[in-house]
Amino acid sequence: MNASHDIEAPLLLDNQLCFKLYAASRAVIRGYKPMLDALGLTYPQYLAMLVLWEWQAVPPEQPTVKALGDRLMLDSGTLTPLLKRLEQLGLVQRRRSSADERELHLALTAEGLALKGKVLPLKNQLLCESGVDMNELEGLRQSLGQLLALVTARS
Repeated sequence: MNASHDIEAPLLLDNQLCFKLYAASRAVIRGYKPMLDALGLTYPQYLAMLVLWEWQAVPPEQPTVKALGDRLMLDSGTLTPLLKRLEQLGLVQRRRSSADERELHLALTAEGLALKGKVLPLKNQLLCESGVDMNELEGLRQSLGQLLALVTARS
């Protein structure tokens, strides 16, 4: 019985790194939900806004839909409806490039810029209420960044 259990251990759900990452991701997103509801955003929309705010501070040469998709690791089929919704909310503008009409440029609206000011207090409240050690979180973030780089380099 023990030998059989040992042989199957690699297949136990609790031994799967992918499951721990998946479950942790869902739990974190669930924790963000009250903040995101207050902002009127979904989690993927929030991620897009984070990148656009980042780009507002240090603009890339081409703030395009393609560049955003690359940064978020999302395909255009996922990104297009997300951006359409952000545009409907008045947070983002999409404009065709005059040089290449296939290229869509992105810009934040005044409302999109103003939303940034609401995020930090809510995010700080979320972190304070979680009771997590910030040093541990930073170490975990770095480790996950390394794992992501390894996994994406192989695919």
